[in-house]
Amino acid sequence: MSERPDIARLARDASRPLASLSTAMKNAVLEEIAIELIAHAPEILEANAQDLEAARQSEVEPAKLRRLELTEASLARLANGLRQVVALPDPVGQITEERTVPSGLKVRRVRVPLGVIMMIYEARPGVTVDAFALCFKAGNACILKGGREAARSNAALVSLVHRVLDRHGLDRAALTFVPLFDEGELKSLLQRSDSIDLVIPRGGERLIRFVAANSTIPTLNHAKGVCHIVVDESADQAAAIEVCRNSKTSAPATCNAAECILVHERIASEFLPKLEDALVAAGVEIRADSDALPRMKHARLAEDADFGREFLDLIVAIKVVSDVAGAIFHINRFGSRHTEVILSASQESINAFHAGVDASCVIVNASTRFNDGFELGLGAEIGISTSKLHAYGPMGLEDLTTRRFEVSGNFQTR
Repeated sequence: MSERPDIARLARDASRPLASLSTAMKNAVLEEIAIELIAHAPEILEANAQDLEAARQSEVEPAKLRRLELTEASLARLANGLRQVVALPDPVGQITEERTVPSGLKVRRVRVPLGVIMMIYEARPGVTVDAFALCFKAGNACILKGGREAARSNAALVSLVHRVLDRHGLDRAALTFVPLFDEGELKSLLQRSDSIDLVIPRGGERLIRFVAANSTIPTLNHAKGVCHIVVDESADQAAAIEVCRNSKTSAPATCNAAECILVHERIASEFLPKLEDALVAAGVEIRADSDALPRMKHARLAEDADFGREFLDLIVAIKVVSDVAGAIFHINRFGSRHTEVILSASQESINAFHAGVDASCVIVNASTRFNDGFELGLGAEIGISTSKLHAYGPMGLEDLTTRRFEVSGNFQTR
């Protein structure tokens, strides 16, 4: 039996020429992948149908099934996303600072690729294409570890990318895919700080804990999204109901969906019945605390575990709070530092919320669903970081580079 190749070293070798690849070449590769996604949609969708059937037989939960599914529309969105990355400025080589210091040295800071980025994720096969595109445009090689449930879908997508890389004379190790490593092999890979520069786990708590416990490589967590909406006493109630409905129902299986709504006690009796009507009409199950429950007809009593929980479904927790300070206390206890929203007309309340809440994105008077790289003007994202170093929030192209110093002198000595 032959030994497995040293994929970490091969990815490192592939990353070196990628660091100096021209923008024109990178864009040509990504544009061709976009074309191929549509041209080869039937075989990709057939592979995905096999994954879905196997997942249903294994009784995979509905939220994960929704994340697993590919359709003609989602492939079109992937292709459009690739073209959005093509349209973005290439960050590699950008000069971010420039000065001459007293010694006469000319000093500048320049964006360079990180090198090799490893990403571990579950269910979503579309991430395979998105992650490669962003890493590649930023001059990095990537090692991608997808979930077993998407094995056939990912194999079809990776094969497509490799064919395009081959046609352009580029190393296939620019995208190294790890389909079915066991836990021991994954632990070994997480020790390869000699070849891998960054690890991004994107998934559930078990995955995040596993990577944190076993990695010697710097890690950025893309953890669960326990996102809150605070409805202040001064909020426009009709508008607030629509924001709450959109935040919960537009894409309930995403990490930026609202999972808990906190309502100021002074408006609770008036606001909660109207909010309940809107949510129930949209098929949402409501789990209310003991203060909110008497004001609602169709809710059930929340359990302690319902607060701080990522439902990823048409379920929401609702709690009455005494004031904005009480809401901030609750969020900092139960939130996941992902997305927090306040709906308010009071600048004092808004200022207190900004100052008091610890989250990668704090939003005033808009849906939680706007915490998204494209919506926030990044063009695309590799995920939403709930760590603080070196990125916090949606990670775009610039976050897949670092800055180094480049110094020019005239034979100065110190």
